[in-house]
Amino acid sequence: MKAHKPENAHPLLRKRDGHHARITFEELFFDLIYAFAITQLSHNLLHNLSIIGVIETLVLWFAVWLGWQYTCWVTNWFEPETFKIRSVLFATTGIGLIMTAAIPFAFESNGWIFAAAYMVMQLGRTGYIVYELGQNQQLTSNYRRMFGWLLISATFWIAGAFVEDGTRILLWALAVLCEYTSPMFGFRLPFMGRSHTSDWTIEGGHLTERCQLFVIVALGETLLATGGTLSQAEQWNVEVISAMLATFIATLSIWWLYFGTSEKEATYAITHSTDPGKIGAYYHYIHVVLIAGIIVSAVGNDLVLDHPNTELTVKYCIVLISGPAIFLLGSAIYKKAVYSILPITHICGVIALIILIFISSVVTMLIMGWITSVVMLSVAVCENCVHRNKASLR
Repeated sequence: MKAHKPENAHPLLRKRDGHHARITFEELFFDLIYAFAITQLSHNLLHNLSIIGVIETLVLWFAVWLGWQYTCWVTNWFEPETFKIRSVLFATTGIGLIMTAAIPFAFESNGWIFAAAYMVMQLGRTGYIVYELGQNQQLTSNYRRMFGWLLISATFWIAGAFVEDGTRILLWALAVLCEYTSPMFGFRLPFMGRSHTSDWTIEGGHLTERCQLFVIVALGETLLATGGTLSQAEQWNVEVISAMLATFIATLSIWWLYFGTSEKEATYAITHSTDPGKIGAYYHYIHVVLIAGIIVSAVGNDLVLDHPNTELTVKYCIVLISGPAIFLLGSAIYKKAVYSILPITHICGVIALIILIFISSVVTMLIMGWITSVVMLSVAVCENCVHRNKASLR
């Protein structure tokens, strides 16, 4: 990627010298909060397996992701090892801890705590960047527009904190929609114009590594759930060991599909794009779906380990199938963005998972867990073969 050297380089900005920007320890420390957040979200969904519970968890997941995403762009543009940006990261981490702790009762008594912590994190970080950038920086107008949209979303977050049930869900969903979609049209605001992705001089390697680390965090939660449930089993009988193996294979398959066949190409695609800001934005949009699939898969793993011999209900069937299916759909869109080709292996995998619905009434949780794991492993093997064949033809 070509180096970008603005005429009035700000001392807080990362140097764009054409080399890969490394991940700093400050960023890794910040990510620890999100290991806790993934655990909170998966447990929240596990204990609220209803349509309302799913919608609530989805809204909270988007908020968690957006807090991370907006911070990720800050550390891509700005140097985290400077005192000021490091301080912003540490303050964001502390506020994020409060926000994450409020997740279990965010739609009950802790709604105002979750909303207040989230908006202080988003507005505080963005407002400080606007203040530090001053008037003559390329990113100044972009961050001003971003701050404007965060103020708009803040009205929905705050209003939602003082109402209950469906009204809170609706208002917070609108808040999430503001923050998720506003970058798609350049944070356009009246009298302020819009930003252009060509001005978002991101470093592709750093962006992809940050997303990779988040996926590792999500997969780590899946393994922690498996290990934690296994450690609490009174007897390690054949069913429990079998359930552990099934869930481990499912997690391993997800890792293989993500890291084994696509990540190097993703870095190359962003770095060598004529508009890296646009590709980088798409990259983040896709990952919210990918990681949602991992979170739902973690819930399914918990169910298989806790109730291996239980007959499969409709509710449990949907969880066991939807987690892998969401991941495969997200991965298919992701690889379409990287390779410009929709992977047929993923589409076949989703179709196979849907077909499993028709046998759900005659199998147990353990058997369905094994079948979904085999489907995921098969997709991973087939996709790896396709990837190797393409590589050999280059």
